[in-house]
Amino acid sequence: MTLYMIGLGLDDEKDITVKGLEAVKKCTAVFLENYTSFLSATPDQLERFYGKKIILADRALVEKGTRILERAKKEECAFLVPGDVFCATTHIDLYLRALKEGIDVHVIHNASVLTAVGMVGLEMYKFGRTASVPFPEGSYAPTSYYDVIAENQKSGAHTLVLLDIKTDQNRFMTVQEGINLLLLAEEKHKKGVISGKTMAIGVARLGGKRKIAYAPLEKMARIDFGSPLHAIIIPGKLHFIEEEALEQWKE
Repeated sequence: MTLYMIGLGLDDEKDITVKGLEAVKKCTAVFLENYTSFLSATPDQLERFYGKKIILADRALVEKGTRILERAKKEECAFLVPGDVFCATTHIDLYLRALKEGIDVHVIHNASVLTAVGMVGLEMYKFGRTASVPFPEGSYAPTSYYDVIAENQKSGAHTLVLLDIKTDQNRFMTVQEGINLLLLAEEKHKKGVISGKTMAIGVARLGGKRKIAYAPLEKMARIDFGSPLHAIIIPGKLHFIEEEALEQWKE
């Protein structure tokens, strides 16, 4: 049969495309990926809007994939992803496995944070590698994101810094927490990549009731960005048009 992999966009139940909604309504099994991102709409709100029962899919269910693929072999099945479909490697793996098992796969794209950050006024083609800041877990506190930022700064590229989420624990890293970890990483590596004076852009809820602020990290750490999701952008070399665009967010 068919597996529809459908992006839901960034905000609520109404961000799904018309094409995506039409596909959902044809399906008898609807899975909602529930660990890489987050919508302001609850699963109950999605169910009411789509008119379908939703099965929450955590990381283990998606990475194993068996339950989703077995349903897709027998019936019309939807796999819903906040943001765009392919912003996580586990989704690409699911797509490839479905193809190998002879399942007809239809992908319906939507907006993601990787494109919505263009709202701040930075040129999209000047972004380098994306960095991800995880929550420390005991003695496990990786700082590989520091090296990503350093590499991007060296080439003049902008860095999108994604902040960790743990939906099963209802934990969403804030801009303030992210800044603290960035500064701790600087203390550890001492390469002069980040300081309290580093200009950055804090963003929250892109695609919805957004909050954007452009300020030195030491000042941004005192700004309330409200509810999730949050992210940080560290600009590289700025064109004068980018400088003008950032002025509107200055605090």
